[in-house]
Amino acid sequence: TKEMGKGTGLGLSMVYGFVKQSGGHIKIYSEPGHGTIVRIYLPQSFDPAAEATAPPTIEAAADAPQGRDTVLVVEDDELVRAHAIGLLRGLGYRVIAAADGKAALAELRRTAAIDPLFTDVVMPGGLSGRELAEAARAIRPGLKLLFTSGYSEYVALHHCRLPPGAPMLSKPYRQSELARALRLALDATG
Repeated sequence: TKEMGKGTGLGLSMVYGFVKQSGGHIKIYSEPGHGTIVRIYLPQSFDPAAEATAPPTIEAAADAPQGRDTVLVVEDDELVRAHAIGLLRGLGYRVIAAADGKAALAELRRTAAIDPLFTDVVMPGGLSGRELAEAARAIRPGLKLLFTSGYSEYVALHHCRLPPGAPMLSKPYRQSELARALRLALDATG
């Protein structure tokens, strides 16, 4: 719903992910000149005990790879950044967060233990995820990378000019997906 490079590209993607994870569905009605109506249908629980025993919002992911590395999370959207931090800490990672490329580069210069860099591809103003990765690897050549985007993988790789074979995790993602993607990025050579 926004131009490339504007906003986070997460709006409907996040809503869709939440609705599907909740077992619901979504209907969108749009008419040029009249606006858009979005209707979300979620299942109702009739079990009062279900609320008390509901799993925490961060899934247990018992089979997900755990980590002890220090991850630098770069995400311009505060809510998405907080979500990523919570997921990573739940997996045992230490986390340093930055809202933009400039702050991320400052953290890389200040903190020796960072590996990997987990960055959004499209960030308004300043450095894109690709530009940040290039600058970060100039500081730390062996730095492992994991990109994330609300855009499709095709758009992120081709229009944002990510390196071929760059590890990419599509938003929204689950803790188990993040864990596996990070483990693949950390275990990758090069």
